[in-house]
Amino acid sequence: MTSDRIVDKNGKPFNRPMMVLILLIGGFFTMLNETVLATAYPKLMSYFSVNASTVQWLTSAFLMVNGIMIPLTAWLTARYNTKWLYLFSVIIFEVGTIMAYVATSFSILLVARIIQAISVGIAMPLFQTIMLSIYPPEHRGVAMGMAGLVIGLSPAVGPTLSGWIIDNASWRDLFGMNIIPMALVLLLGLVYIKPVLHNHRSPLDYWSVVWSSIGFGFLLYGFSSVGSDGWTSWIVLSSLLIGLIFVGVFVRRELSIDDPLLNLKVFKSFKFNLGTIIGSLAMMSLVGFEMILPLYLQTMHGDSAFRSGLTLLPGALLVGIFAPITGRLFDRFGARDLSISGFIFLTAGTIPFIFLTQHTSTLYIVVLYGIRSVGIAMSMMTITTYSMNALPDRLINHGTSANNTVKQIASSIATAILTSVLSNTTNGDKPMHHMLMINPLKYKDHMLNAAMNGYHAAFVVAIIFGVIGLVATFLVKKHDRGFTAETRKELN
Repeated sequence: MTSDRIVDKNGKPFNRPMMVLILLIGGFFTMLNETVLATAYPKLMSYFSVNASTVQWLTSAFLMVNGIMIPLTAWLTARYNTKWLYLFSVIIFEVGTIMAYVATSFSILLVARIIQAISVGIAMPLFQTIMLSIYPPEHRGVAMGMAGLVIGLSPAVGPTLSGWIIDNASWRDLFGMNIIPMALVLLLGLVYIKPVLHNHRSPLDYWSVVWSSIGFGFLLYGFSSVGSDGWTSWIVLSSLLIGLIFVGVFVRRELSIDDPLLNLKVFKSFKFNLGTIIGSLAMMSLVGFEMILPLYLQTMHGDSAFRSGLTLLPGALLVGIFAPITGRLFDRFGARDLSISGFIFLTAGTIPFIFLTQHTSTLYIVVLYGIRSVGIAMSMMTITTYSMNALPDRLINHGTSANNTVKQIASSIATAILTSVLSNTTNGDKPMHHMLMINPLKYKDHMLNAAMNGYHAAFVVAIIFGVIGLVATFLVKKHDRGFTAETRKELN
């Protein structure tokens, strides 16, 4: 692929703007699916007569299967035609979505979510790989800026849209709204999506699939269980231990075979590692915070799910506005100044949250969240582009899979830490139960203070994520766009 002639792997020209538009639409709806159930749990619990721990599996199982699929996607991308692999993932998503829309039992709905997760686990790393491949390295900031519009915007829009649908329509419409757009993506993709990556027939190492599935599956399950069971639970500890053991077995095997499922040579690049760590810290701050803030709005302000989601919407729109702009700035100035500025906005926008009270105005929260969102837009995809630019083209698919795997685990860790900090701090500051009988008003006041202390502690942890990320960004060199000697050689 050269910058002056846009061709596919067969040397044939194609309509890049149309292909990008289709990928962006497909990416938006698949990513939207990850958070769209955020406010639907009470309705689903009532409809299917299940408890809270059971309904949570609709998200836990989705994230686990999604995480398991990401390493496998590197092999699939290298092995199969890009066009048909992406369209296959869209078909899988449609099957899962239609199954969820017509589900008559919780078991069917859970299977449908797992099918959707298989699709998303293939589609999202592939989406990023394609975006990086159809733009020359010197213009990848633009490409990843557009990808950032989807990656940053859709998960934030999910809770707002979910709340509105739950209040005004059926829970089935949470899935039904995806059917027609993704059908259009499939039909237009048949015409406009082209194979852009060269493939080779490497054998699938089945043991790598087994070890990675067990390892990453147990790790993600362990972290997802912290919120309900706590860090000292035998379920959490045993899951994390089993996960770590099998991830170690997986890593050892990948380093010892000729055709690894996930080529871990990408981690030999300092720039790739640095960018992946910084990007993971940005993701931790984003995902963890977007879980805690709606809880604060609903419990302390008494907002509905829809209203709390609506409070996050302006910030989501700012991500959509700034992500493409920062992508262009990256191509011109590199990652250092953007990522430093982004983490300054992110951290500065988070610090005031530790001073929130039960009566803090919603407008004030919207402004602060908007400042954080600008920081996310400036840092997340620019530093991801920096990571990918450090790799030769032949390793881009492995790089995107490795980067996404690390971010998936980092997101689970962030959620687990913030949930446990919130819960432990709140429980530790609760008044004694006998106060409820003696002085109910004082008991209620102390309970509110305990809850606020929990939120303040969680926000402090979010600040720590931001500060660590900010310190790490100073390791990026001035005007550095991530290119190494090897990738510069491919440019010439």
